[in-house]
Amino acid sequence: MQDFLQQTLSGRVPQERQGKNAHLSWQWLDEGILSLTPHAPTSQALVLSAGIHGNETAPVEILNLLLTPLLRGEKPLAVRLLVLLGNPQALRSGKRYQQYDINRLFGGRWQQVSDVAEARRAMRLEQALETFWRNCIGSETRWHLDLHTAIRGSYHARFGVMPQNLRPWPDDFMHWLAAAGLEALVFHRSPGGTFTHFSCEHFSAASCTLELGKALPFGENDLTQFSAAQQALAALLYGDVLPAIEASPRHYRVAQQITRHGEDFVLHMGPETLNFTAFPQGTLLAEEGDTRYYVQQAREYVLFPNPNVAPGLRAGLMLVEENEQTQALAL
Repeated sequence: MQDFLQQTLSGRVPQERQGKNAHLSWQWLDEGILSLTPHAPTSQALVLSAGIHGNETAPVEILNLLLTPLLRGEKPLAVRLLVLLGNPQALRSGKRYQQYDINRLFGGRWQQVSDVAEARRAMRLEQALETFWRNCIGSETRWHLDLHTAIRGSYHARFGVMPQNLRPWPDDFMHWLAAAGLEALVFHRSPGGTFTHFSCEHFSAASCTLELGKALPFGENDLTQFSAAQQALAALLYGDVLPAIEASPRHYRVAQQITRHGEDFVLHMGPETLNFTAFPQGTLLAEEGDTRYYVQQAREYVLFPNPNVAPGLRAGLMLVEENEQTQALAL
């Protein structure tokens, strides 16, 4: 196999489902699911996923650029690797999803919408992840990086979203995120249906959703915007030296979630509102029936505002910057 992305987009089963070269052996497990095992011993097991949303193409292109030299035997592999292209049908159609947002269905939530293609795919991805982690050798370090792009523009062009985690984050993982050029990290305080929360909660993996720029169609991405992330991923895969950290990412925590429940939901933000736009205390953010969402802290920042989500799903997150929250509590 020479080009995993093109093979996946073709929708066909490859003629050869496994192979090896001087550095590794590979196995095609299912559509968009590929495992690679280095011949040399390794102490790290890494999951790289992209294409969970079919219109977020830049991470898919970056991942394929990094994967191709491995499959050709041109680069060594420093980790045991599972590569997942999350929603091949949506990638082929160029749509965010076919029927339902797959990144709300992990952790068994797919059972609640079991008649849609995304539910079946979420179940298959969970199975692939479980099998991969189960085969961990000894004390292998477990990392999961889920690569995305955002629907909207952002004051932080590259940022990471961290799932709820009751354990301390590993220092080397946090160092890698900074070296990848992330300008901000957002820390969840409650469980969710995302892929990274599933791997963190059920398999104790250090996991992060990386948001790398704005969603664009295949061929329209300026991949130079993500050079730091690409270099950091290359260092992780090939065993190269990490790029130098230019600046530490700012830290935010989720203060509240805005949820749409019905047809009368109104989000008081226009389509031009950027991620990490700041709102002062008391601002009316959204309303639905008798429910009102206001800014509760001195200043809150919006993330992922979207009034068009399905009922019951998140229409936005409001964040507090960690140092601002600390200062407010000290007053």
